Formats: sequence, C-alpha cells, structure tokens
Amino acid sequence: MQRPFVHPAIEDITLESVLYALADPTRLEIVKRLAGAGGACGMNCSAAAPADLPKSTQSHHFQVLREAGLIRSERRGTEVVNALRCAEIEKRFPGVISSILKASEKAKKR
Repeated sequence: MQRPFVHPAIEDITLESVLYALADPTRLEIVKRLAGAGGACGMNCSAAAPADLPKSTQSHHFQVLREAGLIRSERRGTEVVNALRCAEIEKRFPGVISSILKASEKAKKR
C-alpha cells in the first residue's frame, strides 16, 4: 500500500517555506507550468516537470512543493495529479505568489 500524501494545514504554512520552495529554478518552473495549466484543475507530475529530469528528482521537487504547502497531490490510478493551492496561499500571504510569478517572467524577458 502506498503512503498517503501529507499536506500542511494552511495555518501551518510559513512564508519562509514558500520562499524556499520557489527559490529553486526547477520548482519555480513547475509552479509556473501548473499556474499556466489553470492550477486548480491540476496536471500529472510528468507533464508539469521539465522533461529531462529523472523521476526521482521530479519526486523530490514535488515533495518540497507539497511540504511547503504550494501544491496538493492526489493519486488517480497510477498517476499523481498536482494542483496549486494559490487561493489558500493568497489568503494567507496576499500577493506573494503572483508577485513572484510576475517577477520571474520579467527576469526571463531580460
């Protein structure tokens, strides 16, 4: 039997953990892809992660994002579907996620 995913309660999420998770370029890219896919509808792990990453590395990045409270993961058969928790994070830390995503787009254009 597979272990269930553990998701922190919104009141347990810290700004430090969110910023730490998004400081890694790969995890930031995953969050941007999930946000671009509508975030709330979710997408499977392999579609959200960069294609060149080994599965074990993908798993690590999704675990960090999940433990930081940025995503919610759910098993559907053999796939794991991830959805952003942006609405919840927005209530806890207004403007943080949108500001980070905007800043990363501006930095990319330079």
